Amino acid sequence: MSGHLALAVSTVLYGLGIVAQTVAARRADQRAGSGVGLLARLAADRLYLLGFTGQVGGFLFAFLARAELPLYLVQAGSSCAVGLATLIGVLALRWRIRAVEIAVLVVMACGLLLLTGAAAPSSARALPLLPSVIVLGLLALAVLPLARVLRGATPVLAGLAFAVVAVAARTVADKPLLDVVLHPLTWVMVLAAFVGQACLATALQRGSATSAVASMDATTVVLGSVAGLALMGDRIAPGREWWVGLGVLLVVTGVLVLGSVSRPARELVGAQP
Repeated sequence: MSGHLALAVSTVLYGLGIVAQTVAARRADQRAGSGVGLLARLAADRLYLLGFTGQVGGFLFAFLARAELPLYLVQAGSSCAVGLATLIGVLALRWRIRAVEIAVLVVMACGLLLLTGAAAPSSARALPLLPSVIVLGLLALAVLPLARVLRGATPVLAGLAFAVVAVAARTVADKPLLDVVLHPLTWVMVLAAFVGQACLATALQRGSATSAVASMDATTVVLGSVAGLALMGDRIAPGREWWVGLGVLLVVTGVLVLGSVSRPARELVGAQP
């Protein structure tokens, strides 16, 4: 499967997963507890598990895409899932979409097209193993304690965790299966994914789903793009460097604006039969 096709499938699965997980998180009982505790309660909800399956599928296809595509494109493509989730809400959950939301979706699509045209396929540059395991592992471990203290920053911290996932995945994605399983960064990636999922569940319950996911995605796109270009040898087609800058700007602006103007998650739940 080509990297571009894998990225397209990933975006669709992520969008479906966002919608299902949002409904489940919002209808969860409001007992005290968040993060890992909330995930434990949601584990009994079949709709949440369906959404989680979509997220896992999206991650797997994004993992395949990272074997040959730069992080700035893969993360931007994945972040556009929030726009796709909005379209799913319109078609399946009877959301009403406003003109500003349509405009933002067009802006995001233009940004993604610029990034696609600028991307030069390449394998990732190998990072020093021990320093990268230590740094990425400490970043992942720090997220949950920080989320308990900085509750308003939970979506951003989830984005940090998923940026760790992206960097670790880009490093091991082109290796043989056995090497992937045994590689230390694979286990750092699994840890960071769990931490990010816990933060995302908390953010979906506390506030607007689209706002939370947009903040998370914007953080992941920016951090992942910088790490890919600065540390991992991600390539840009000659003369198209400005395409990447403008494309990332359009996608990040789009997800943030979409998150600020979209309807809150409670309306999504109210639309359920």
